[in-house]
Amino acid sequence: MYNATLSANTFDPPWAGNISANSSPNCTKNDGFKYPLYSTVFSIVFVVGLITNVVAIYIFTCSLKLRNETTTYMMNLVVSDLLFVFTLPLRVFYFINQNWPFGSMLCKVSVSLFYTNMYGSILFLTCISVDRFLAIVHPFRSRTLRTKRNARIVCTAVWVLVLSGSLPTGFLLQTTSQQNSQSNATFCFENFSSKQWKSHLSKVVIFIETVGFIIPLLLNLCCSIMVLQTLRRPQAISHGGKLNKTKILRMIIVHLFIFCFCFIPYNVNLIFYSLVRTKTLKGCSVESVVRTIYPIALCIAVSNCCFDPIVYYFTSETIQNSIKRKSQIGRTYDVKFSDALQSETTSNLQFNLRNLKAKVFHNESSV
Repeated sequence: MYNATLSANTFDPPWAGNISANSSPNCTKNDGFKYPLYSTVFSIVFVVGLITNVVAIYIFTCSLKLRNETTTYMMNLVVSDLLFVFTLPLRVFYFINQNWPFGSMLCKVSVSLFYTNMYGSILFLTCISVDRFLAIVHPFRSRTLRTKRNARIVCTAVWVLVLSGSLPTGFLLQTTSQQNSQSNATFCFENFSSKQWKSHLSKVVIFIETVGFIIPLLLNLCCSIMVLQTLRRPQAISHGGKLNKTKILRMIIVHLFIFCFCFIPYNVNLIFYSLVRTKTLKGCSVESVVRTIYPIALCIAVSNCCFDPIVYYFTSETIQNSIKRKSQIGRTYDVKFSDALQSETTSNLQFNLRNLKAKVFHNESSV
């Protein structure tokens, strides 16, 4: 493991290498904006992601009476998001104080969960896309494939694949302390050297980019294109007509937009990052661009925790019906309560009028 004493303003994000440790001494470092950016964005993602995913898991576990293979993939995606969201307060504390007081184990776990969430989200979203493709393009032939049992098997395989890549990545890293006369800070974590990047890590990046990003991206695009081609056929969807096609089209657009917006910037930049670290790409201008884009791309990637519940709503008609049913029950309760209140008010008014009438007649008879 490569250890070096670094100043706080040159330390890179705690889930990538540190370019500055091996960069040219003549290159100007211009990524000091990343700490306030990280602390702000991660705080927002923690609040929004926690609320939306807790609501989603409540709907999946308590409200949905009908569960299918699509909701199985979604429930696993929720778990992936929540595991990462729970580590964000530690990250926010670190970005604000530029010191990691929580120990080496929590640092490694939080790094592993970042990669688990990143590539778990990509693969589970791909599973949802493939499932939608089978349901629309091959509705009869896919009946034996699209079962809850097979969906659970696929989810298990995704977890095994993701954890087998993320856990070694996180646990190979180390926290390291910087000690001088002015500060005593622990960083989460120290980076790898250029030699390690050339010998091992470049191969790891090739693997995770191929299996975790490029293949899922191609699958998402191909499945979406074939679904759209199916929708263009007049006999494709007879039930629901234009309404059904509009729903599916909106579903595909939302799915692809979130997938591309969250994951393409980070993964494309990671390729260039690897090329810079292995000295394949040289030059201060290239390094400066990579260092500037990386924090922004990372924040966009982390925001997938907030966007995934949108995919749940547009992808699952079961969830839409559940939410509509809840709102209808609420409106029915309000109407019943209003009617009861109005009935009670009318009864009280009639009772008061009868009492008043009785008193009037009593006074007239006594006169």
